[in-house]
Amino acid sequence: MAKPIVAIVGRPNVGKSTFFNNIIGKRISIVDDQPGVTRDRIYADAEWLDKRFTLVDTGGLDPRSNDELLVLMRRQVEIAIETADVIIFLTDGRAGVTPVDREVADYLRKTQKPVLLAVNKIDTPEDEDLVLEFYNLALGPVIGISASHKRGFGDLLDMIISYFPELEADAQDEQVIKIAVVGKPNVGKSSLVNRILGEERVIVSDIPGTTRDAVDTPFKIGERKYVIIDTAGIRRKSRISESLEHYSVLRALTAIRRCDVALIIIDATQEATEQDAKIAGLVHEEGKASIIVVNKWDLIEKDNYTVDEFRQRIMQRLGFLSYAPILFTSAKTGQRVNRIINLVNDVYERYTYRISTGVLNDCVSDAVAITPPPSDKGRRLKIYYSTQVSVKPPTFVLFVNEPDYMQLSYQRYLENYLRKTFGLDGTPIKFLVRQKK
Repeated sequence: MAKPIVAIVGRPNVGKSTFFNNIIGKRISIVDDQPGVTRDRIYADAEWLDKRFTLVDTGGLDPRSNDELLVLMRRQVEIAIETADVIIFLTDGRAGVTPVDREVADYLRKTQKPVLLAVNKIDTPEDEDLVLEFYNLALGPVIGISASHKRGFGDLLDMIISYFPELEADAQDEQVIKIAVVGKPNVGKSSLVNRILGEERVIVSDIPGTTRDAVDTPFKIGERKYVIIDTAGIRRKSRISESLEHYSVLRALTAIRRCDVALIIIDATQEATEQDAKIAGLVHEEGKASIIVVNKWDLIEKDNYTVDEFRQRIMQRLGFLSYAPILFTSAKTGQRVNRIINLVNDVYERYTYRISTGVLNDCVSDAVAITPPPSDKGRRLKIYYSTQVSVKPPTFVLFVNEPDYMQLSYQRYLENYLRKTFGLDGTPIKFLVRQKK
């Protein structure tokens, strides 16, 4: 199940970025006394009591302002709220309830989302009385905190995770293969979706950014059920010219987290770019099965070496996705589009592949016998036992004498050995290295 999304909203200059930074333990957001510093939505993963979630920092929300920048920020916040599971409404206890706070509260009340009203700058017990005024907003639980001193964080985080849905997968949902279609704007994502579905289900346009939201379309082939998610294209930051594009990454990330298999669409006429690598990196980091789909292949002049040369250039950019199959297609002509679903089925099978403990340990023993772990100053890694603990992706625990002795290069060797032995193409493999007690 995808991580819940928690959005921090409020009027400008109430301490949202300071709160965000202290929750995640890093200075990711810019902190400044000037209103409007945080113009882009910034997100990071956080964890509390074994519950993981994505925290989203936003620009200040001022419903009344006609200032161009604040209007753009307001639209960004609206989109963040749309995607959020829980909303933290942050206010300034020292400033008291302002007219803007009341308008923001009225707006949030219409969202039908869980809203926690956090009153910031309650730095000492003597400041607690400042919280009382905010009960007049009649907007869910109210709690006093100090973003700069981390006061009240525990109670607030307890409230946040209490709204998270139970992480129990729906048995019926497990039978549906969810496919996310991701890539830069105007690489032909919607056209490919329409070709796969065999009908015009998604708006197709030559104008980049036509698809603003992630669009879910269920379909069925034989007895197998699928949901295909067409997402807004992810632009480079330097190319962002309007607020909606700032949030396409969050929407694409949400779609990636919901999917089983990601189709990473690359424009053959542009080849693999740095932005393609960033998009593919999101898929890889989320541990999703993936297929690299090179679209517009009909526009490329070819000879006997074109495919191999193109494949090599893709891997120069996307070497971390060496396990992902590459398919050369044309949404316009339909070339090889019919192979996409068969490939989705194949990588999904590997994404959910289970290896018995006995067979796994035999395989790891063979790998160690062929290439023993390297020694470092007389210290050598010993692998005592291994077992698979989960799928989506296949995840293995290795019990060893000392986890610090596991070198990244040797872990990659084990990954490649397992991948080759069991044919685990299309899916990442995760290792958890634990010390044998």
